[in-house]
Amino acid sequence: MSDTSTGKVVVNRVMSLDGFIAGSGHTMDWIFEHMTSATFPEVMAATGAMLIGRGTYEVGKRMSAENTGYDGGARFVLTHRPPDEPDPEVTFLTCDIEEAVARAHRAAGDKNLEILGADVAAQCLQRGLVDEILVYVLPVLLGDGVRFAPPGLHRIDLEPLGNVQSGGVTMLRFRVRT
Repeated sequence: MSDTSTGKVVVNRVMSLDGFIAGSGHTMDWIFEHMTSATFPEVMAATGAMLIGRGTYEVGKRMSAENTGYDGGARFVLTHRPPDEPDPEVTFLTCDIEEAVARAHRAAGDKNLEILGADVAAQCLQRGLVDEILVYVLPVLLGDGVRFAPPGLHRIDLEPLGNVQSGGVTMLRFRVRT
């Protein structure tokens, strides 16, 4: 990823042991049974901006009562249709994925750009825009839901960088091989 920012572009995913990043009906409340913003505070501290897909943004809005306390910096939502009522805390982007990543990456400054959302992450991975992937594996089997990678994602080789455990959560870190 070439940009003036010195931070990395990082796909950040919470996943059930059976490979789902959201449950049936896009539910994600199961995450907060195992994680809080204090689980891996170094990730939040290293994040300067987030690029989020519209679906993930909508799920997050429904879950706002959970108040996770996660501050990932400036929030950008990539969408084909911005909402009728703007959200003053979010910048909605209708550009292509490369431009969206570049804009959000610049906003992150010397920190990381965090990519959230299955479709946005897959687009970034397919276009070689991702430096690292963080996966938080939670001790739960969901049985159904949104898979880690959507169908059609081509093979992407990863280099393991390490793993850390906090309670029942294991964080795996990988570099995307180019």
